Amino acid sequence: MNTTYQHQGIANTTQHPGLWSRFINWSASQEKNRFGWIAGILVGHGCVATILTMLAIQMNGNHFIFWPFAIAAMGACVITNLAAMPTKVTIPVFAVSLLIDLAIIVICIIGVAMK
Repeated sequence: MNTTYQHQGIANTTQHPGLWSRFINWSASQEKNRFGWIAGILVGHGCVATILTMLAIQMNGNHFIFWPFAIAAMGACVITNLAAMPTKVTIPVFAVSLLIDLAIIVICIIGVAMK
């Protein structure tokens, strides 16, 4: 968003960073907590999010279409952490993979409710 104001005949324009830019900047600032993020991502996604996603897939009839997305979401988190990528990369990948898992769970819940 641009904000324009005039002061003594001089026009100044300031830009406010968007939500995504602020999120990326915050992720980059978390570099000092890198090892905590690696542990949290691997444990949180591997032991909680992926298990809940697998449970939702199984309860919905074990449709094959959901498995590649669930595996890719977990694989993206593991690969970025094993490749020692900076937190500017790993945290957004983690957020996107959680959104993928959440979408799968919601679709599966809707599918069970429709039966």
